[in-house]
Amino acid sequence: MEGKTAEIHLSDGKIYNTRMTFVALEAMLGDGFIKAHRGCIVSAMAIHEISDMIDLVNGEKLEYARRRKNNIIESLQTSRKRIIKGFDHDGVPDTEEQYHDYYRSFDEMPFAFTDIEMVFNEECEAVDWIFRYANEALARLEKLPLEKLIGQSFGTLFSNMDAKWLKGYERSTLYGETLELMDYSPEIDTHLKVICFPTFKGHCGCILFDVDKIWFEQHSEDSAKTLARYYAKMPNNK
Repeated sequence: MEGKTAEIHLSDGKIYNTRMTFVALEAMLGDGFIKAHRGCIVSAMAIHEISDMIDLVNGEKLEYARRRKNNIIESLQTSRKRIIKGFDHDGVPDTEEQYHDYYRSFDEMPFAFTDIEMVFNEECEAVDWIFRYANEALARLEKLPLEKLIGQSFGTLFSNMDAKWLKGYERSTLYGETLELMDYSPEIDTHLKVICFPTFKGHCGCILFDVDKIWFEQHSEDSAKTLARYYAKMPNNK
């Protein structure tokens, strides 16, 4: 609020002004928004984490009333809990075989793909994920055979699990967002580009690319690319 004017900030940076009272705006926006202080409410979907400021997913920061910190955290957990309670098993495969039947068309894809089921703690924060389907390209990228990946949680497979990927996967699972993430993965010592998107309730799908290979494809001559593909496809004993 700026005086009697409500400034409505959108995630794309646009700002709209309207002569609406704070009470009316708060009532109209409903339970998905959290009161940061007397003149500011923010979408729960926009919150990355609560630190000394409210850190938003677009990099912006909001001040909040310190006396409201516990209420804000509780409201955020309530919002996420409401979504998680809505996760039902309708249409979700029951077995490894059913997952494979559903995603069979990804088996021979040249890019790594996996469907993961998110694991949440009592505070409704994502703490791990379980591989429910993965193709051979994903197994090569993770440097583990498929039989060791499927049905296992990432945290049990990699003791040096880096939690930075969790926030993106959590957002896709809870809020239905499609996100593109690029960062270094210490677990497999590889720079990755990951596209994550919602699949089943409580799940998200991930397409993963080795950034070094993307660079090679974009900067190498055709002959070098051909040789690389040839040697990559040769039997191990050749």
